[in-house]
Amino acid sequence: MSLTRYFMYRRIAAALPNKINGKILSISELGEIGFFVDNERSKITETSYPDVDMQHLPYPDAMFDAVISDQVLEHVEDPVRAINESYRVLKKGGVAVHTTCFINQFHPSPRDFWRFSPDALRFLCRSFSEIIQCEGWGNWAAVMVCFLGDRFRNMRIPEWGFRHAIATKNQNRYPISTWIVARK
Repeated sequence: MSLTRYFMYRRIAAALPNKINGKILSISELGEIGFFVDNERSKITETSYPDVDMQHLPYPDAMFDAVISDQVLEHVEDPVRAINESYRVLKKGGVAVHTTCFINQFHPSPRDFWRFSPDALRFLCRSFSEIIQCEGWGNWAAVMVCFLGDRFRNMRIPEWGFRHAIATKNQNRYPISTWIVARK
């Protein structure tokens, strides 16, 4: 798991009292973020951006119980439209999980447009009925590690030692990763 996702994924799982289940739209590879999804009780539609454009989702209104986008928002031209589309395809009471970045190197995939603070994510999701969780993770040491080239490298993060100390320390002034969990 990458250093920048370790804390974030655990915080998201802690915000959800039960694993997400039902009809789920994943607008990125579900991969590691999927550990809070109940695979046995879910029908997962996996897509990836830009193959399926988050700004123009080809699904009917109120089709999904959950929408998950992991590190996608920074790549779309119109994040307001993308969030509104995730809202549109959610059933009433459905949950959206959007993760993105704030302090990050340029990484076109295919393009790289935005950086989001927790305040920006809260603003983008203002039409949701409930913000379950909206946070950021980072610290000065993690920023240095990331800019030295280890941001995307998968690494074992044991429950002790230097990597664990960096992965679990959070300083609000240095949000590398940001996320929101919201209910329609």
